[in-house]
Amino acid sequence: MFRDRKDAGEQLAKALQKYANRDDVIVLAIPRGGVEVGLEVAKALGSDFDLIICRKLAYPFNPESGFGALCEDGTLFINQQALHGVTQEDIYRAIEEQSREIAQRIQKLRGGRRLKDIKDKIVILVDDGIAMGSTMTAAIQMLRKLGPKKIVVAVPTASPQAVEYFGQIADEVVALDTPFPFYAVADAYERWYDVSDEEVLRLLSDFERSIQNDKK
Repeated sequence: MFRDRKDAGEQLAKALQKYANRDDVIVLAIPRGGVEVGLEVAKALGSDFDLIICRKLAYPFNPESGFGALCEDGTLFINQQALHGVTQEDIYRAIEEQSREIAQRIQKLRGGRRLKDIKDKIVILVDDGIAMGSTMTAAIQMLRKLGPKKIVVAVPTASPQAVEYFGQIADEVVALDTPFPFYAVADAYERWYDVSDEEVLRLLSDFERSIQNDKK
């Protein structure tokens, strides 16, 4: 479906054109994988942009998968159906580890500042895809507390089940690729790799530079 995350963001932006050039829209991306996708959406829509820092709570025996997620304001989502083999000690340890990681990411990727104000805004919440959905769920729960006008979950790829689920807890879901059966987010991309903090900072710097050039 997509060459890379840039291509995915460009395609996703086309499906979100009704939100273009509006002062009440902000794109929030979940780092690291969602950043380039979200930036392409924000550029195409002419909207404000920021990072929302949420982290998966990973299984101690399988770091690639998780049983919940934690957000920067302390919002915690635990998937009760995914706790098989997970002890209370595992949960506490994962929360502690990710709390430290979140603090570091806020400092490094957002310069230590708070999330931009989203009250009465249409929030387009972007990631590079939805697998388990824990991080996206926690992000929505956090954002609901901040009084947005509307939350739109926008991703290049997700399972049909995820689309149905997020249709119930968000106000709108836009997903371009919804294969069944769904195996992994990476399957939708020709070029897939783990994004580094350094790449995120470069992408953000390029975005800011483009905004400044547009103002000249």
